[in-house]
Amino acid sequence: MSRTLQLAEQLISRPSVTPDDAGCQQILGERLARLGFRLETLESGPADFRVTNLWAVRPGSADAGAARTLAFAGHTDVVPTGPLEQWKSHPFTPTHRDGRLYGRGACDMKTSLAAFVVAIEDFLASRPDPRLTLALLLTSDEEGPAVDGTVVVCNAVAARGVRIDYCIVGEPTSVERCGDMIKNGRRGTMSGRLTIQGVQGHIAYPHLAKNPVHAVAPALAELVAINAAGGWDASPNAYFQPTSWQISNIHAGTGASNIIPGNAVIDFNFRFSTEATPESLQTRVKAVLDAHGLDYTLSWTVGGLPFLTPPGELVAAVQQAIRDETGIETELSTSGGTSDARFIAKICKQVVELGPVNASIHKIDEHIAVAEIEQLKNIYQRTLDRLEALISA
Repeated sequence: MSRTLQLAEQLISRPSVTPDDAGCQQILGERLARLGFRLETLESGPADFRVTNLWAVRPGSADAGAARTLAFAGHTDVVPTGPLEQWKSHPFTPTHRDGRLYGRGACDMKTSLAAFVVAIEDFLASRPDPRLTLALLLTSDEEGPAVDGTVVVCNAVAARGVRIDYCIVGEPTSVERCGDMIKNGRRGTMSGRLTIQGVQGHIAYPHLAKNPVHAVAPALAELVAINAAGGWDASPNAYFQPTSWQISNIHAGTGASNIIPGNAVIDFNFRFSTEATPESLQTRVKAVLDAHGLDYTLSWTVGGLPFLTPPGELVAAVQQAIRDETGIETELSTSGGTSDARFIAKICKQVVELGPVNASIHKIDEHIAVAEIEQLKNIYQRTLDRLEALISA
């Protein structure tokens, strides 16, 4: 059994359902401390939802002009297991079947964390005094509200003037084989709640009422047409899908079939590229609603801004590491939902996400192919080697 697999199983055995770290960061921190890392625990959140964060740093030997910092980032918390009786083996008892390791967090993302640490161990074993500064950022609040986790560490690091040049987030990004896809960006997310005011009345006397559903329908049709035409973005972007606007819920009425509703509430969400901003999207929606003369209120929640890491030093290093280890030409992608990379991108210009195959994440019987565990560790280690060579040249 490899050291990476052993450590992954040790972490999976801890029932760290968000926001409980369940001692995972202590396990990882003890190994990092032996390598010369300085450890700092930052706790945040209310007493009934206490979040544990770890910031660990090992300074490199490069002078100020050549200094570079690479941070590995991830989360020790996992989603709830779901019905235990539906699992073929206990979710917090690491189990092997048919060449796969089963357990909650096997993919998302305790194997990545184990691979981070063992990759660092092996890198330092071959280069005891690297020029590259190494860091690890861990949280137990990625699967939860994500307000007391990575963002807290990023704010603390930024306040100290600490510079992070490269960051690899261990999210499960692969599709069919380890390394076949990495995320070099993510779309932003913004939700809106639109309330259309009407006048409630008897459905047999519509002239004495005002139906908000009827009133808003033409505006919704116009918004749908903008969406279908890909018209939310200032221009196309080679790395992003067109910005998407989708209605998630419409509610109106009391449930009675003979009452015209007094208002209608519509929830919707934007997933937007770097070609749009929250302000530009809000302005566009408001212009459509105003043009239709609607009586409305509208509230907004920005869940995260988009980010993009164009091909450069980090992307090239990761691509070559994957190519050398697996022979795969990896695909760059910005698809999918949000991740904690959205917070890190505010303090680090080069951020990518790279992790295991994501087909079973959050599912019953979550698992990872055992053969790909050491591959992932080697990809991380090869990336360290390439970045070290870059700054030492």
